[in-house]
Amino acid sequence: MTKFLLTLHVLAAIVAVGPVTVAASMFPPAARRAHPGGDGPDAVGVGTVRLLHRICRVYSGIGLAVPLLGFATAGAMGVLGDGWLVTSIALTAAAAGILVAFVLPRQDELLGQLTADRPVERGNTVQLAMFTGLFNLLWATVTVLMIVRPGSTTGA
Repeated sequence: MTKFLLTLHVLAAIVAVGPVTVAASMFPPAARRAHPGGDGPDAVGVGTVRLLHRICRVYSGIGLAVPLLGFATAGAMGVLGDGWLVTSIALTAAAAGILVAFVLPRQDELLGQLTADRPVERGNTVQLAMFTGLFNLLWATVTVLMIVRPGSTTGA
């Protein structure tokens, strides 16, 4: 049962978190390109930004399966109190908080500006890129902790 849960946990992380990290990273430059020099919004560019935002929203919801399956897997493995797991849980919560509080709302704002044919300020896309980078860095750190598992008998 543990291997089955672990497999589902890893697949959920790949299928759900992967698209969010990629789409969120692509969003700021796509938003900058979508509104060329005052000639009105580029319909294809705005459509791309809308699609990237939708990917982030939908897959972040699906991503809720990752920690749920993670808790089930950790319970089956008997490692719920291990330091590496507690750290991973805290970092996952921080990443989710950044996504919900900073990344998705800023994407909403920028998409609203593009849809209303208002210019997108570069500073706003840079700030979004910073929060997205922090989100991605936290997920990368969680991934490393999940692989290495410091102090475990199977860790490197």
